[in-house]
Amino acid sequence: MQSTRTLSDKVFIFLKGLGMGAANKVPGVSGGVVAFVAGFYEEFIYSLQKINGKAFKLIINGRFTSFYRYINGRFLGLLFLGMIFSYFSVSKVLDYLIANFELYVWSVFFGMIIGSIYYISKDFKDWNIKTIIALVIGIAIGISISFLDPAKENDNLWFVFFCGIISVSGMALPGFSGSFILILLGNYVLLLVDSVNALYDTMFDIFTGDFSFTENPVRIRMLKVIAVFTFGSFAGLVTFSHLISYVLKHYKNITLSVIMGFIIGSLGVVWPWKKTLYKTIEDGSFLLDSTGEKVIENFKRFIPEFSTESFIAIAYIVLGILIVLALEWYGQKTRTINV
Repeated sequence: MQSTRTLSDKVFIFLKGLGMGAANKVPGVSGGVVAFVAGFYEEFIYSLQKINGKAFKLIINGRFTSFYRYINGRFLGLLFLGMIFSYFSVSKVLDYLIANFELYVWSVFFGMIIGSIYYISKDFKDWNIKTIIALVIGIAIGISISFLDPAKENDNLWFVFFCGIISVSGMALPGFSGSFILILLGNYVLLLVDSVNALYDTMFDIFTGDFSFTENPVRIRMLKVIAVFTFGSFAGLVTFSHLISYVLKHYKNITLSVIMGFIIGSLGVVWPWKKTLYKTIEDGSFLLDSTGEKVIENFKRFIPEFSTESFIAIAYIVLGILIVLALEWYGQKTRTINV
């Protein structure tokens, strides 16, 4: 599989990793949707499934080349390289765009989710009482999650490890936003903003020969947090991949129905015309939203205003749909070539 990949294939795998990493950073958007629509979701899950007892035996026995081939290392390596690079590049751009062009950014993602629903459902023919119930359950869970109130920030390392396990759900389960779950757990700012910025600053300091950060207890704490979070994410991703691989193999249609439900249910989270209501809590404490502001209530959803801005936003929704259709076309082309 790996030896037949061309340079363009490798570049596209890296770009897919960029897309997954960026999507995972945005609350309400799932990196797994990118994998699903671009046509590499099953390869991603089954490659992760190869990280098992046999793989560790190959490492222990010093058979590193065999290990690399066994886990589809070139594919996973390029994909994760793209994800890591995304956190220090694309996600920074996304942070800027959301801060300055929030309506348009959410419009693009809203369109992409609509396109994803179309993509997954168009070839799904096995509708019966079980798959319909699974669809309804997925929608109900997706909607109910979007209306939960966020918890307070917690930097306990065991809890951070747990957050890492949960956060990767968006990569393993399309439609289930790991970053939005982190908001609900109260640790979005800590884990995807503060700790990432601390790592970025540390890497820059090391590159410039400045090691004064070693005497900064706050920086060291943040580095511990991101290390534990990363380890938890890896553990969760491998665990989820084995679970998803099993259910895809034995209950594929029901699983696809639940995934469709999750994606449909997530539409409320990324509804472009939303407004955050800010208020203090009666006891004087505060919660944090994804930007670190004191608040909050859930999003107040409202009907778009009749304005030029709204028409532009609708155009961006169409753009989001077209992006997914383009990914679908590329995914079909890639599968045809591989066959």
